[in-house]
Amino acid sequence: MEQVALHYWWWILALVLIAIEVVLPGYFMLWIGIAAGLTGLLVLVAPGLSALAQALAFAALAFLSCAAYWYWLRPKLMRDEPGEQRLNRRGEQTIGQRYVLAEAIINGRGKAKVGDSLWLVRGPDLPAGSTVVVTGVDGNTLLVQAVH
Repeated sequence: MEQVALHYWWWILALVLIAIEVVLPGYFMLWIGIAAGLTGLLVLVAPGLSALAQALAFAALAFLSCAAYWYWLRPKLMRDEPGEQRLNRRGEQTIGQRYVLAEAIINGRGKAKVGDSLWLVRGPDLPAGSTVVVTGVDGNTLLVQAVH
């Protein structure tokens, strides 16, 4: 019976780690699995590496792949692009938008027509029909300022 080449064990480990990531998502095991796959590729190219050298290469690649995700890829994925939909944060989608007051803002509170619904607004006292711009969100209340 022929012995399985060592690089295959690294690739099997990579598949197991990536499968764990699929079952229990969190982006952690994915990057360590990628490091295991790269270690397998390294062992394929340099089959004479000692077990210690392989372990050190795996540790270094795991650290580098996790750091690459954390410092390079994650910020790109988390960045809010203009016009990007923010699921479950509908109020934040209105920031920077202009709306017309359906009810006057009296004592800092009023209502604005947003799409086909009325939203609570907080801002300076203004008459109904005034145009306002949304500057922020506090819970389910839009923070507004008058448009001049």
